[in-house]
Amino acid sequence: MSQMKPGTMDRRHFMRHLATGSAMTIPAFHFLNHLQANAAEVRRNQKACILIWLSGGPPTIDMWDLKPGSKNGGEFKPINTAGDLQICEHMPQIAKQMDSLSVIRTMSTREADHTRGRYYMHTSYVPNPTVIHPSFGSVVSHTLAPQRKDLEIPAFISIGGGAGSSGFLGMTHAPFVVDSNGQIRNADPTGVDRRRLEQRLAMWDVVESGFINSDRGDLPQAHKDVYHKAVNLMTSSQMDAFKVATEDPKIQEAYGNNNLGRGLLMARRLVEVGVPFIEVNFGGWDLHNDVFNTLRDQRLPTLDQAIAALTQDLKSRGMLDDTVILCMGEFGRTPRINQDVGRDHWASSWSLLIGGGGLNGGVAVGETDKDGVGLESKSYLPGDVWATVSKAMGIPLNIVHTSKRGRPMKIANGGNPIDELIS
Repeated sequence: MSQMKPGTMDRRHFMRHLATGSAMTIPAFHFLNHLQANAAEVRRNQKACILIWLSGGPPTIDMWDLKPGSKNGGEFKPINTAGDLQICEHMPQIAKQMDSLSVIRTMSTREADHTRGRYYMHTSYVPNPTVIHPSFGSVVSHTLAPQRKDLEIPAFISIGGGAGSSGFLGMTHAPFVVDSNGQIRNADPTGVDRRRLEQRLAMWDVVESGFINSDRGDLPQAHKDVYHKAVNLMTSSQMDAFKVATEDPKIQEAYGNNNLGRGLLMARRLVEVGVPFIEVNFGGWDLHNDVFNTLRDQRLPTLDQAIAALTQDLKSRGMLDDTVILCMGEFGRTPRINQDVGRDHWASSWSLLIGGGGLNGGVAVGETDKDGVGLESKSYLPGDVWATVSKAMGIPLNIVHTSKRGRPMKIANGGNPIDELIS
């Protein structure tokens, strides 16, 4: 039996995901006062968010907030960018796109454990044994999927895993997990050809029709409707968005022939067909030793090429103003360099990258001290980041979900959009 994280989908879970969409009652959510006007705004836009998840906790002091001259500064130098800030010398391609991207330098999130930090950054809530909060991609799916009548595939796609759970919002809004080649997790490699599929469907239709005609109530018809919905999804032309290998070879080369490059190119293709939230997992950032060689030779060149290509590609297609790019991990890493020439877990003062979606670019939000330890300005929490993303996507911040225990749960945990980023 496959081992799945709660709230993620393989092929079997995908069928259950479809069934719950018709059979279960989605937890109620309430709006305050001007709901109808906000709902109309959501229907009008086709906004999206691409989350680049740096699993393991990236050393952001070596990436977005360098400290030259400090004992904690490390081996890298800052370079100027197209925006009003400096970043690491080993990300020169991103530097050219920084007029469209910004850095939040004063994240302070307390949770320095991988599991707890991942949960907190994905949900805006610290872990609680009495409730499983939804990953923000599930929140986006819950809010926007009903408005996108032409979207035939799931509204929350996770490429490479690591997307968290749909929590109390239910399986309908769980991340649909594929690898960087667009293969559904745990899919049957033998497949079923078109002729065999049609034969099976014809036989199944005879069985179900007979059962429905035997006057067994409404559930048999509901099951048949769900099954046909599943078939329609499996045969939808929108599934072609997962076929990155059909993209122009020059564009594939620009993104990079690696999991991150293919993942971000797939994300752009999914945005084009209307998917509002895509998460792309890029692991390998738990750098307790040999941090500088690993960054210089492996992590940063791949990240630099792929994010720069995504930003430029979205811009050239007129999609950047409608697509938020967010790049972060579960926390940062210690300003102090340890005895193994690495950096350890650190959640007190760290950075993330955000841009697109009509947000202000070229901005450094917040300031840390000369050694990267303390904060010289306002700190920010995950809820503030997701409130900013919500604002950019036209998602009302007065949405309140209700957990299975009946507890009200504010979207983004009541966070506030970051003023410096909102036009």
